[in-house]
Amino acid sequence: MLDAFAKVVSQADARGEYLSAAQLDALTAIVRDGNKRADTVNRITSNSSAIVANAARALFAEQPQLIAPGGNAYTNRRMAACLRDMEIILRYVTYAIFAGDASVLDDRCLNGLRETYLALGTPGASVAVGVQKMKEAALAIAGDPNGITRGDCSALMSEVAGYFDRAASAVG
Repeated sequence: MLDAFAKVVSQADARGEYLSAAQLDALTAIVRDGNKRADTVNRITSNSSAIVANAARALFAEQPQLIAPGGNAYTNRRMAACLRDMEIILRYVTYAIFAGDASVLDDRCLNGLRETYLALGTPGASVAVGVQKMKEAALAIAGDPNGITRGDCSALMSEVAGYFDRAASAVG
């Protein structure tokens, strides 16, 4: 996993170039917004259990066939596996938010996940809905302006949404 800084530097080094003004400006913005990024990750992490539980509850309310006999989340073991997977996806989303780079999410979580779900008979579209529900909850929590570093967080919230969308697209 490369953070945003290492990625930009390694790419410039591979080309034998100096960092451009645009690259330096982008890295400066990451530093300037570092406290907002840390606040966002802290809020999501602190509320991860509630985010996952509420997303699962909403998913199963919309798709009750998943928890009915024969459903993919029927029995405690399958339900636990579903919640575990949602928790893992959420955790890797927070890593991506903190690093400002989706490569850790892709490399360690999403690559091959769709194929795994297909092999297990897990409905990827339902997992994608669950990820979208986690996105809604995480954005509501992270976007609350009370008790965090002041400033415009629209770009960061858009980035956060993008990581969830990436995860939903990878499994759906």
